[in-house]
Order: sequence, then structure tokens, then C-alpha cells
Amino acid sequence: MLRRFIFARCNKTFPFITITLALIAGPSAQGAEQIRVGYGSLSTSYAAIWVAGEARLFQKNGIDAEVLYLESALVRTALLTGDIAMGGMSGTTMAAPRLQGGDPILIASFLNSLQYRLVVRPEIRTVADLKGKRVGVAGFGLGAHRGAQIMLAKLGLNPDTDVTMLQIGGDPTRLAALLAGTIDASVFNPPLYKRAVEAGMRVLANIEDMNFPVQASALVTTDRFTKKNYDLTRRAVRSIIESIHVIKTNPELTKRAIRKYLRFKDERDTDEAYQIMRDILPRKPYPTVEGIKAVLDELSPKLPAAKTAQPRDFMDIRFIEELDRSGYIDRLYK
Repeated sequence: MLRRFIFARCNKTFPFITITLALIAGPSAQGAEQIRVGYGSLSTSYAAIWVAGEARLFQKNGIDAEVLYLESALVRTALLTGDIAMGGMSGTTMAAPRLQGGDPILIASFLNSLQYRLVVRPEIRTVADLKGKRVGVAGFGLGAHRGAQIMLAKLGLNPDTDVTMLQIGGDPTRLAALLAGTIDASVFNPPLYKRAVEAGMRVLANIEDMNFPVQASALVTTDRFTKKNYDLTRRAVRSIIESIHVIKTNPELTKRAIRKYLRFKDERDTDEAYQIMRDILPRKPYPTVEGIKAVLDELSPKLPAAKTAQPRDFMDIRFIEELDRSGYIDRLYK
């Protein structure tokens, strides 16, 4: 049965796009197994997904993968309904539905800390100036929302009462809203926050200065999928590990992917994005117990099940461990 998701953009950067999602896995005419892999943020933290597609690493591992950019909330929805096989999302985004009885499971980590910058309108000079203002997020419960809540709390503000949180949409939509003045603040990952700064906005805070370890962006699938497709999942994780190797060792191909997926025209932006990608991606993309625990601690006030949940129940590291123990990952870098 086909399901349809519509991803609409009303700004200059992204035209209206309609994506029809079909079957997740099955033999293709060429013998490769077909899957769809979604990601919900135009961020360097999801680069391993789209570089794997650009470098044809999925195909190399016998997978016919369609890499799709969806709005943040749609990645989670599409994964839970079975319309995509895997998706790039934050630890918070995947943990909440699992606590509520869903079966998303983290199989590789792209980033074990957050990189958000809190970007504000130029007239906001201090934290006190932010009181009573509008803060745009992608969607409640998603990564940008949790990032904004963490940063505001660290700055001494109550994110529930001192500001008004508005669900605006993905990065480009929030950036356009900030520049237009329909919101007063939002959070962005590098290098996108620099676009806002170049347009006259200000960085009020950097979460990297707040020493907050947390499971950030990750590759997520479902327990259902891994049980039915163990070998396919293993090959998909191998594709991601090989993609990380390409990012760290092949700047030409990686920069070509950056220009294509992030639509950068300025080589300075491309070079900066590449440096970020090369530096942040771990060779061995294990999630951390500490990172998941931080996510659960943040969710516990609104989801009581998080208080007694075990971090290891939110990750399946069998696929990385198998490749690691065989020496495969280390051999890539020799």
C-alpha cells in the first residue's frame, strides 16, 4: 500500500516537492535490495547519509537506496509507519516514541554532542532581552526544540514560561522567519548559523560552551526492520562507516556533495562545512550510554517512563561491533 507524504516549501530556496513513498525493501531489477533513507535537517551532522548516496556506497553494498530530505517531523513519522527503512534524527526525536511504545532503535551515531547556536534578532542584546520573545523550532519534541530548551534553561530562562515557542519548520523555514522578523530567535547548527549572522543576526549563545553531552544526530531504524532484515541493516551500517571514511579522506568528492545537498555557492561555506564534517564524525560511530542518558533525563519531566528506562535499550550496536571486531573499520584507514 502506498502512502504519500507532501513536503512543501514556500520560500525561494525550496520549491514545492511531492514525495511518494513506496515499498521499503525488496529485490530490484538489478538484484539489489531497495530501501528509502530519510534525513530531516540540512546539516553537516547528517552528511554521512547523503555522501553514502553520492558516493554510491549503498549500491556497492548491494542496496538500492533512495536518500530523501524530509521535514524533521516527517522523518520520524515515516519511519514509525514503515514508509522509510531508516532515518537521520536526534536521540530525543527517536527516544520519545520508544518510551511511548514505539520501536525506533539507534544503530549508528553521527554526533555525541550538540552544536546548536542560539541566534537572535539584532535588537536582542542580552538574555534578559529574550524574555517574552518568540523562539522558532522545527516541531515540538524534535531536536531543535530540545536544543532550544536546553540552551534557554542554561541561560537562566524558563523555556515554558519566559518565551513563546513556535513550531515553524526546518532550518531554511526558520531562517527565513528569523530574517523576516516573524520570530525573534531560533537555533541552528554550523555552518547555517553563519548565514543568519551575515544577514545581520546575532549569536547569543553556543551550546558547545555549555558542556552538555547528549546523543545528537544518529541513524535510526526500527526493531521490526532489523529482525526482518539483519544482513541488509548490517550492509547499510557498513555503507555509513565507509561514507565517514570518504568524508575524512576524500575532500573533493565530499565538497561536491556539500555543494549539491547544502546548495552552497561560496567556496568558503563549502570549505567550512567540510572541515566541520571531517572533524565531528567519529570513525567508529558508536552511540554513548551517557548521551542517551542525557536525553532520557531531559524527557523525564514529561515522560515518566524515561526515569527508569535503560539507555542501552535505545541502541543496537551489534552491526558496528561486528564490523569493528573484524578489523574492517581499522583497515579502511591503513
